[in-house]
Amino acid sequence: MLCDICGKKEASVHITEIIDNKMTELHLCEECAHKKEASIEHPFSLADLLGGLTDLDAILEPTKVAQKKCPGCGLGYSDFKKMGRFGCSQCYQTFKEALEPLLKRIHGSNHHLGKFPVKRVKKAKAQLELDNLRAELQKAIQLEEYEEAIKLRDQIRDLEKGRKNKR
Repeated sequence: MLCDICGKKEASVHITEIIDNKMTELHLCEECAHKKEASIEHPFSLADLLGGLTDLDAILEPTKVAQKKCPGCGLGYSDFKKMGRFGCSQCYQTFKEALEPLLKRIHGSNHHLGKFPVKRVKKAKAQLELDNLRAELQKAIQLEEYEEAIKLRDQIRDLEKGRKNKR
């Protein structure tokens, strides 16, 4: 597909614009895409999107947020808004107060609980239990508590048999 503007080069950038509820698709070559981007007065940025999703400035005192700087990289909140990304890992802690309402609005929660397949969690728990029992068994053997060691050994065998039967 050739560029919609120059009509000479292969289009590699595809833009969909919606202006006044009218959708327009543009297929541009890289050169024309750069020219088009430069002609846009207020380019869209992720930071603007994120800022638009939350009323951070209304929630937090604007001067307080704007004056905060990350001690790790020196990035200010206004710099984050312009670039749409943080400078270092400490930024997340520095701007935590501003990020929490945003994350809650986007994800419905500001706590990440992790995501694992249920099978994997069960396997990990079973392995942890086995490791703990083996450690207890070694301890019981060292302390010459043989009756306790026999119980632990049997528990380990039962767990291992259960694993084999499930396979």
